[in-house]
Amino acid sequence: MRKYFGTDGVRGRVGEFPMTPDFAMKLGWAAGQVLGAEGVKEVLIGKDTRASGYMLESALEVGFSAAGVNVALVGPLPTPGVAYLTSTFRADAGVVISASHNPFYDNGIKIFAQGGSKLTDAQEQDIERWLQVAIEGGMTCVESAKLGKARRIDDAAGRYTEYCKATLPSWLSLNGLKIVVDSANGAAYKVAPAVYRELGAELISIHDKPNGMNINAECGATSMQSLRAAVLEHEADMGIALDGDADRLMMVDHTGTVVDGDELLYLLAKDAKAAGYTGGVVGTQMSNLGLEQSLGAMGIPFIRAKVGDRYVIEQLKQTGWRLGGEGSGHLLSLDHASTGDALIASLRVLICLLQQEATLCEAKQGMQKLPQTLINVHFTPSGGEDPLATPLVKQTVAEVEQALGQSGRVLLRKSGTEPLIRVMVEAVDAEKAQASAQQIADALE
Repeated sequence: MRKYFGTDGVRGRVGEFPMTPDFAMKLGWAAGQVLGAEGVKEVLIGKDTRASGYMLESALEVGFSAAGVNVALVGPLPTPGVAYLTSTFRADAGVVISASHNPFYDNGIKIFAQGGSKLTDAQEQDIERWLQVAIEGGMTCVESAKLGKARRIDDAAGRYTEYCKATLPSWLSLNGLKIVVDSANGAAYKVAPAVYRELGAELISIHDKPNGMNINAECGATSMQSLRAAVLEHEADMGIALDGDADRLMMVDHTGTVVDGDELLYLLAKDAKAAGYTGGVVGTQMSNLGLEQSLGAMGIPFIRAKVGDRYVIEQLKQTGWRLGGEGSGHLLSLDHASTGDALIASLRVLICLLQQEATLCEAKQGMQKLPQTLINVHFTPSGGEDPLATPLVKQTVAEVEQALGQSGRVLLRKSGTEPLIRVMVEAVDAEKAQASAQQIADALE
């Protein structure tokens, strides 16, 4: 069992363990011990726009240097951009300092292996063993001649921008499209507007002025109200929302209706099927039942992984399939990116629409989502009884499942990134889904 690594790296509130400079330094050292033993000589480090990123970047740099590992710094850059540059610069590993969609006062540290793929569970467990050594007994340091060196990479954002643009075929253009993009005051605040503009779109850019504290603040993929309003105000063809580190994508059609990750995954799968794709699609336990039903109607196999894009990637590798994702907007097209990449996923969707000569509203009509209610219940982890195992909660869940029968679904899970229990209920009727989810949430409270 991993103690510090969750579904998406190490994450927490800045200034509180484990998001302290001391911990980050020791994490860098521990990662250096494990990855250095595997032949890692240089690690590429990127970050989002949180003010705490500077502090954690410096601490990680010290830890890696003490372990004898060189560091290349790229500054603010989307998580998938760091994964891409880790591969193209032939770095042996990559690190992203980001808490993704969390508020600014949180931060996190994600580590990529060579080629831009996420570390395995076994590698993370090895790092945690060395981390415990550092916490209990302190760090060692290689001799002066073997200390890791640091360098900065110029124009990392420009390199990633060109890579994203190259995924749009040369015979296609965004000319004639009016697009609103919401960068969530995050890592893509420069890259995203540049990509769409340089491909020909008429662009309205919002939430692109980060100040270190406004990342994800009532904007981006987790808060769509301002994007919906901007699309309607500017009479745009669509809106594109990213989260703080630009690995999640949500969209808005010209009517102001949100198009989530499940619907976007349906569009990508339908287009891939038409182009000859014979594989299946990997979703998660949270994927809408309507997605599974719509894919089944097209003869596309569908399986569910645990929540978290790392587990979707694992299933894709095991099956040999190329498409997967989550309703929250992590979309994976392994033919085009090694990890969830919101910019590239949005361009894949735009390719579908351009080739079909359809609006986003028209293209999504083939999938009918079941009404889904998600309620987050805060809890304080302790050594006591698991809230999900209490008799009242188990009885309430059983009653709801019996009432729904085969026409709905219940899922309870603890978040891997926040102290939350997520209560999800799907039902044919929206009011029933809401009432059922609230019934379970009340039992948890």
